[in-house]
Amino acid sequence: MPQAPADFTPDLIRALLRDQHPDLAGLPLSLGARGWDNQLWRLGDELAVRLPWATESADELLLKEHAWVPGLAADLPLPVPVPQRLGVPSERFPRSWLVTTWVPGEPADRVPATRAEDAADALAGFLTALHRPAPAGAPAGRWRGGPLAPYAEHFEHSLGQVAERGLAPDPDGIREVWADAVAAPDWEGPALWVHGDLHAANVLTADGTFCGVIDFGDLFAGDPACDLSAAWALLPDGAVDRFHAAYRPAPDVATLRRARGWAVLRAMGGLLVADDGDRGLPNGKSTWGPPARRALERMVASVGR
Repeated sequence: MPQAPADFTPDLIRALLRDQHPDLAGLPLSLGARGWDNQLWRLGDELAVRLPWATESADELLLKEHAWVPGLAADLPLPVPVPQRLGVPSERFPRSWLVTTWVPGEPADRVPATRAEDAADALAGFLTALHRPAPAGAPAGRWRGGPLAPYAEHFEHSLGQVAERGLAPDPDGIREVWADAVAAPDWEGPALWVHGDLHAANVLTADGTFCGVIDFGDLFAGDPACDLSAAWALLPDGAVDRFHAAYRPAPDVATLRRARGWAVLRAMGGLLVADDGDRGLPNGKSTWGPPARRALERMVASVGR
């Protein structure tokens, strides 16, 4: 969970730029977003500054992006924030930070995709391009991407929480989706590049479809089912089947079953974060609720298909 957030001001960020990247210090600066790990400040028209602010692991995630994303970005069909400069710890700010490209668009938790076919094709095309064999030394997943069975205790805890708060209309249906996913064979293919955190706040929309993907801090090599789970929450009604048909290579049944398991875990987490937001608690995000509820309803309805 996030720690006590840092206090950032435009003056601090300009001072950091003057110290380490003075050619950028005069560009217009404005707050873009406060994320789970980082704050994002827009810098001029084409750049952004990302600074860790609320989790101890944020530094490591930014350094991972700096190391790996530039080599992936050119082959991806949707824009992604590409690291341009690295900020190193200093007396003024004792953590690493990044200057990246700015990706325009609205987060899908606030402005969902509405053009079903275009959105399904865009998401499938992006993941088809991303999911290629990762090299030796690629990072491992951070609490995701491997077999689902070790997450049984986490599933039970999350389901208990959403049921206790009255957020799950069909706990038995959710349990059935999870049981089916856990029973599916594990991934036996090569370790593929996986974004790892494709929830609705990390995918951008414009004109009814997807126009960008952000926050590659959880990038890892592993089972693509973790990313394929995103279709349940991100796509308009009736588009999941088209997404599965457009993704290449065509996913086997076991992979789709595991994807539903990852989607269940993410959706329950989204419900809890949204409920915290509805109650005015720190780090709550009310906008995470609608995509999470939509995902659970779809998955429960899909059991047995």
